[in-house]
Amino acid sequence: MLYLDAAATSPARREAVEAMWPFLTSDFGNPSSHHTVGESAARALATARAQIADWLGCRPGEVVFTAGGTEADNLAIKGIALGSPRGRHLVTSRIEHEAVLESVLFLERLLGFQVSYVDLTDDGLVTPAALARVLRSDTTLVSIAHANNEIGTVQPIADLTAVTREAGVPFHTDAVQSAGWLDTRVDVLGVQALSISGHKLGAPKGVGALYVAGRVPLEPLVHGGGQERGRRSGTENVAGAVALGVAVGIAEQERRARADAAAGVRDAFVAEVLTRVPGARLTGPAEARLPANASFVFPGTSGEAVLLELERRGVVSSSGSACAAGSDEPSHVLTALGMDADLAQTSVRFTWGGGLTAQELGSVAADVEAAVAAVREIAG
Repeated sequence: MLYLDAAATSPARREAVEAMWPFLTSDFGNPSSHHTVGESAARALATARAQIADWLGCRPGEVVFTAGGTEADNLAIKGIALGSPRGRHLVTSRIEHEAVLESVLFLERLLGFQVSYVDLTDDGLVTPAALARVLRSDTTLVSIAHANNEIGTVQPIADLTAVTREAGVPFHTDAVQSAGWLDTRVDVLGVQALSISGHKLGAPKGVGALYVAGRVPLEPLVHGGGQERGRRSGTENVAGAVALGVAVGIAEQERRARADAAAGVRDAFVAEVLTRVPGARLTGPAEARLPANASFVFPGTSGEAVLLELERRGVVSSSGSACAAGSDEPSHVLTALGMDADLAQTSVRFTWGGGLTAQELGSVAADVEAAVAAVREIAG
């Protein structure tokens, strides 16, 4: 089987699984307990927090562990919006992940917030000028993803945060797809909040983290025991946090080499598909995109039918976000960029390399040739 749906999930790294095992068995304590078993768990949690903080370039106290990227997005958007005194105006784009879009709609529908959607280029890029046009004196938060999970568009976050910094507006970015591939240090990006998810980085499902700058007020969504410095109550997933700390360290060690290897596969794959499959169109930009993402529409086909036929030939891919799986609706990302619904429903996304080393990514190039041949046979 050739697995080309890494944007949905990736296998856990062996090192991460081995690191977490003791905290599921012998060192199983509750980190809030004041005895030796609990204190062992608390030390492990503190170490994992420090590892993630070192990777992001922030203070350990600015890292909040969550159950994944969706919770981290919800906590960032709702928590900052409700905790900030600036006003009740939010800015985002129409191609964000559902976790972001549903969070702003919740605030709009039930709490009277107003939402502005920034204009996008044809490739889904947000420009600083477009962002500046929608900012207001009462804007309380901007949320723009670092990279789009469907079409791979990488946003110029540092340029966008230069605009919001001048206006004094906090900026959140969903870095679930970019983490491990791009530089996500918060000082480089200039963000005040950033979300990550473990299972895209080589940790297991069920753990994520939110960076939120210490000076940014954050209203908790989950109340109870006051864990995570009162920002997210509930007994922490110590084993998951340990695995995440290990996974981010490994990902960062070889990030540039992995990104270069993945981009080489991407460029060859895109060129082959566009050359050999009549009518195929790349969605998203050719250059400013994630290194391990190639997404297309195949006019005159059914995206679901293409996926089923690819799987019959041993190639596993997807039509877009796994969080929208089962929906009969066309991709909201593609329709937001002006594509008609019928064409949007022919979309297929290929992503790879979530848990692979740079050396292993080199071998994917040969496998991708088989994927191109399969696509040619089905959609050509």
